[in-house]
Parts: sequence; C-alpha cells; structure tokens
Amino acid sequence: MDQKLRDTIRECCRNDDSYQTLKRLFEEVSSKADKSAGWLELLERAVRHDYDSILITDLQLEEPGPVILYVNEGFSRMTGYSREEVLGKTPRILQGPKTDRAVLEKLKSQLIEGKSFYGHTVNYKKDGTEFVNQWDIHPLTNDQGDITHWISFQHDITERKRSEERLVDIQVEFDDLMEELKSTIVDVDSAGTIAKASKAFRELAGYEKEELAGMKIWELVPDENRESLKKLFNPLKTDLIKGGLEEEFLIQCSEGFVTEVAAHMRLFTHEGDKLARLKFRNRSMEKRITRILDNRNRSFKKVFGKRTDFTYKAIRESENLYSFSTLSDSFSDLTGRDKERSCEGSIFDLVHKEDLKKVTSHLNRVMEGHSNTEVYRILTKDDGYITVIDYARPVMNDKGQVKGIRGCTSLEISSEQTPAGQ
Repeated sequence: MDQKLRDTIRECCRNDDSYQTLKRLFEEVSSKADKSAGWLELLERAVRHDYDSILITDLQLEEPGPVILYVNEGFSRMTGYSREEVLGKTPRILQGPKTDRAVLEKLKSQLIEGKSFYGHTVNYKKDGTEFVNQWDIHPLTNDQGDITHWISFQHDITERKRSEERLVDIQVEFDDLMEELKSTIVDVDSAGTIAKASKAFRELAGYEKEELAGMKIWELVPDENRESLKKLFNPLKTDLIKGGLEEEFLIQCSEGFVTEVAAHMRLFTHEGDKLARLKFRNRSMEKRITRILDNRNRSFKKVFGKRTDFTYKAIRESENLYSFSTLSDSFSDLTGRDKERSCEGSIFDLVHKEDLKKVTSHLNRVMEGHSNTEVYRILTKDDGYITVIDYARPVMNDKGQVKGIRGCTSLEISSEQTPAGQ
C-alpha cells in the first residue's frame, strides 16, 4: 500500500484503532485482487494459442442485450476495440448487415435453455472491416450450480473460409507457412544449448529471447527430469534422435508453474552445425480441452440421451482413399450405423458428396503431419445427414513418419440436426 493511500485512509478514520482496522482490510482486499489478477493472467497465457478472443458477459439476453464484463487482449487485437470501449456495452456492437440473424436466434435459444453454443457468422471490427467470427460459448455457474455468466471463446476464421475457395495446392502452401510461423519450436545444439526459440515457445515458457540465449534446454525442466534430458544431447548420443523421437516432459515456466509438453525431435544441419529441432505440443492444454469436451459431452448426454461424439483411428489405403481401422461404440449412438460395417468400406462412403473435397484435403493435411479441424456432414442410418466437427491429429512411428490418423468427431452444437433416432 503506498503512502498516499495510507494518508487517505487515515483522514477517513476517527482514531488510530479504526485506522489500523481499515488499513488491514484494504491490504487483505488488495492481496486478494493481486492473486485474482495473477490467476487471470495465467488463464490468458494458457489459452492464448487456442483462442483469439475471450469475452465474459452477464445473463441479460433481451434488449439491449448482455453486458460485457471482461475481454482479454486478444479481443482488442481481433476487433480493434479497446477494453475500455466495450466494458458495459453489448457484444451486439460487433453485428452488422451481413450478420446471420438465423444464427443469432439459434444462439439466443440455446442460451435461454442454459446450453452451450458453437457457431459462426460475419461480425464487424471497429473500423468496419468484416470478419468471420466463430464462437464457443459456455455457461459459468456458482457453487449451487446456478448460471451466473456466459464465457465466449472466439476465433477469427476469415482466412479459413477464404482458403476453402482456393486451389488445393495454394491452400497447402499457405497453411504450411502459417503452421511454421505458429509452431512452438526450439533449436538446440549438440551440447544442449538453445540456439533459437520461436515466439510461440517463448510465450509458452514465459521467457524473453535474451533470457533464453545461452541457456541449456534442461535448465527449463524440473530438477528431477534434468539428467534424463541431458542424456539426449550428449554429443555421442545424437543418433538416438536421428530418425525422429517423441518425448514427454515438464517445462518449468518463468512464473513458477509447470506445463506438460510432448516434444517431437529430429536432427538437421544448419551452416555446418548439427542441431536438434524440438517441436512442442502443449499436453497440459490438450488434457484441459479433453476435460472440457468430456464435461460438455456429459451435459449433452443429459439432453440427447446418448453420447454426441465418437473417436476413431484411420489409415490411408492409397492416395485420397481412407478407411477406419477402429471406431468407438458411440459411433453407433451418434449415427445409428453399424460400426463394424463402417470399418469395412471407405470413410468417404459416409461423407456428404458436397463435402468430399474438403474432407479429402482435411485428411491429407493430417497425413502431412499437421493436426487439423474440419466441419462436414456424415450419413446416418435413415440416409439423413448430421453436421459434425472433426479434430484429427497424426500418429507417428518411431522414425517420425506419419503412419495413421487419430481423431475425435462430435456433433456440431449449432447444427439443426439431432442424433439419429432423436
């Protein structure tokens, strides 16, 4: 507490006892506020790479609409509005002539029923620029289970929508470039010294470029993991990762907390120097997302009476031909179709013909070594279709080559369809 605030408190008190009491209360409130701000910063850091924007509103759904109580820095970057400009206003300031009213009505009806919502439509930045905003909105509840606020995770998917209209080879080239720019990568020499770290890694670990310069890679892990990591970078042991190696360990972030990561390592030579490139996946984030999806699916199960997602493994039979090698039992719950028969044919037998091109591109991209998400329609038992969201990632062999695909497919929340049999 600074001296100016102490003087102000003293002026408001009748005697020293009341001053000491009030000062102690101010210090307790200030300490709690500092802790809350710290946790909020950690939350923002944790989701920074997975969402462009986070927005929290109250429950008001009728005119003039819900009131914005919080936005993160990503919201300001995405929309051009500062935090001060939007607090106390409604998210409807982002709407305009091309905003799909049907999507908004569906959004409103879902929220009125206390359900989550997933969808997208055209929104407008402060300068009037159009962009395609994808929402993932969830209720926040108190200890009694009552909904108190709505939290909206948002993506600007404008480029993704535009890229669907481009030639496949141009799209792949563009996506590969963006993937490289966003990759969480560290290059390490044979002595274990960090030679280069991408911006995404620096933000994950909480270190500035200058702080990482000259640091050993094992200095970023807890003490108990250091010896095992050192062995990988002994100059005599680099053959261990010659063909590519995947390892899981903990990163000790600068704020003091740890993050679980999976690192795929491979050797390469740059200007005559032998280096190991570590490409990280945030396993802590993946587990948090899995828990969120599991909780969401349990909520949907109460509504639909059954699971609304299924998992699968897939293999490429030949160029642009894929089949399921395994399907979870919930595949039949969602589609009404027999999972064994569905594994006997092509994946494309289940895909709406208008979506075949983008599903082919989606699976091809995963086989190139990139995780990817796509929305498309799949066939149900009664020859109808449901819209699903498919998240797929590559499965690597011990040489770092993609040997197959592992995915999770769930019902799109904003879909007008319902699971088979509902």
